[in-house]
Amino acid sequence: MAGRRPGERARTALLWAAAVAVVVVYGFPFVYLVLTSVKPAVDAIAVPPTVLPQRFSLDNYVTALSRPGVTASFINSVTTAVLTTLLSMLLAIPAAWGITRYRSRTGRLLMAGSLLVRMTPAVALGVPLVTILGALRLTDTPTGLALAQTTVALPLSIWLLASFFEGVPRELEEAALVDGCGRFRALRSVILPVVAGGVAVTAIFAFLASWNEFLFALLLTSIRAQTTPIAIANFQSQFGLDWGPMTALATLYSIPAVVLTLLLQRRIVAGLSLGAVKG
Repeated sequence: MAGRRPGERARTALLWAAAVAVVVVYGFPFVYLVLTSVKPAVDAIAVPPTVLPQRFSLDNYVTALSRPGVTASFINSVTTAVLTTLLSMLLAIPAAWGITRYRSRTGRLLMAGSLLVRMTPAVALGVPLVTILGALRLTDTPTGLALAQTTVALPLSIWLLASFFEGVPRELEEAALVDGCGRFRALRSVILPVVAGGVAVTAIFAFLASWNEFLFALLLTSIRAQTTPIAIANFQSQFGLDWGPMTALATLYSIPAVVLTLLLQRRIVAGLSLGAVKG
């Protein structure tokens, strides 16, 4: 900083100020959520609301976790998110690889179709999915919910993986084929290790798409496969929403996503960089 000109220092200061402002704007709702979760029940519904709690209390967490069905909803959320991620990866990896390597008209149509599905509002798919999964007797099951959420996660996974595979030199596959590998073995043993960061990024996005999904969980579950977002929305009392336990459960539910992102942040950055460079 000492060797820079005054104009450069001013621009750097403005960039830092803008970055801090963006972080504050995006981070404040989550901070307020956490602070509300540790307020006593009376302070949580106070008017006007206060940002900082006058005293800290964990009663909201005890109330939220002791409510019937909350623990089961966590298990259902984890099960559904893992199934959705696995299904998305198993289908998206060969699809994206075939599209980028063969460049056929069918592949282009598949990419356009996946983009069309991605652009379609989820509410427009809700009623057909309820009918289809009801006929298959998969409503109110983690498997049925995972199939429904895969319809949203899969198009995004294909598009992300296709951009990562575009950055892999074709010579790698050709060398593997010359050495006696089949195409699937070359994909598994040679190509996937190269784009491991991109696969990790795609898997995280697929996991989070399922973890945060609300509409399909609302339409396709009732009791047995109810996920935590539905359990959070059901915190109501005779006086309205029970903000204390609701924010406590929402805070607990956000921890796995935050921890997962922090643990894999290096792979995320590496994967995004891979998708930005070709050749």
